[in-house]
Amino acid sequence: MQTRKNFSLAALCLVTVGLHLLTVVTGTQFYLTQLTMAAYYGLVIIGLGVLMGYAGQISLGHAGFFAIGGYLAAALTTRNLAPLQDAVVVQGLDRLGLLTTGQDIYGAQLLTVTPWAACVLAVVVAALVALIIGVPVLKLKGHYLAMATLGFGTIVYRIFLASPYFGEADGISEVPGFPLVPALGGFGPLVISGDAGHRVLNFYLAWGMLILGMALLLNLIGSRVGRALRSLHSSEEAAEASGVETARCKLQVFVLSAVYAAVAGVLLTHFNGGIGPSEASVLKSVRYVALVAVGGMTHLWGTLLMGVGLTFLSLRGVFGVHDDAVFGLILIFVMLFAPEGILSLRLKELARRLVLGVRS
Repeated sequence: MQTRKNFSLAALCLVTVGLHLLTVVTGTQFYLTQLTMAAYYGLVIIGLGVLMGYAGQISLGHAGFFAIGGYLAAALTTRNLAPLQDAVVVQGLDRLGLLTTGQDIYGAQLLTVTPWAACVLAVVVAALVALIIGVPVLKLKGHYLAMATLGFGTIVYRIFLASPYFGEADGISEVPGFPLVPALGGFGPLVISGDAGHRVLNFYLAWGMLILGMALLLNLIGSRVGRALRSLHSSEEAAEASGVETARCKLQVFVLSAVYAAVAGVLLTHFNGGIGPSEASVLKSVRYVALVAVGGMTHLWGTLLMGVGLTFLSLRGVFGVHDDAVFGLILIFVMLFAPEGILSLRLKELARRLVLGVRS
């Protein structure tokens, strides 16, 4: 099984390189921008896939965790702390090396939190929020759980939409790049940024993060914890009878999936240079859940394939104004003919059912 997992991850690495080479050969390197964004959204989707497919918990609030990560990172790296530099907290952050200076477009002094510190703080806040709401909410089951997480997502959306600190309906723009590694010798810095000069680098950074996230989840699924999660998905009562701490397992996976969403939110915000309230909308959460269902809740590779693939097509505007309608048709088709996900689709069985349907 370990060999099969390593082979699959190696194949994903080759696909990543192949996609880049394909864009070079066809002269379509501008596709790398949407492929980079699709990879970050893929992090959210595979994290949610583990929660739904293995822990058996449906969350309609994951766009909220994505937005918490993105908005906090954006606010901390753009809001000027210079007027508050005499405050004890700001001086403490400065002594710890968590602040950086710069200039705005008008030449005025800027004092902001460093991207690394903002990223860590944003992810920690998202994890704490998931922990706080997960304790009471995960006691619910089925559609009750879905409605509770939907309520959480709605609250987060309204907060960001109505708060002047977070830009209200305009969101936050002019978010700086995220320097992962400083310049060393003759090599330039590794920066997450939407600049055209960093397009290829950011493509590999995003897909590298996706591959790393996939590897961690595959290791989790193949571990003792993963076996406990599978038993939990099959029957919570049977899992409890076998000695599995179901409440603890559900909460841990819920927090883990929230961390995946928050990390994706932080990185994509730095790549796009901003974030708006649409990223926290309920429709975003619904789409994440639908993508997991299309890929197959117990097939992490199917979730990755359909999540990244359909997201890329949407970002490219392939279906234009009919994007939501086409996505709805795909979802209906999969639920009718492959309810366990697109990878479970058997073409012979599909053809037989379609023929019988026509004859009847």
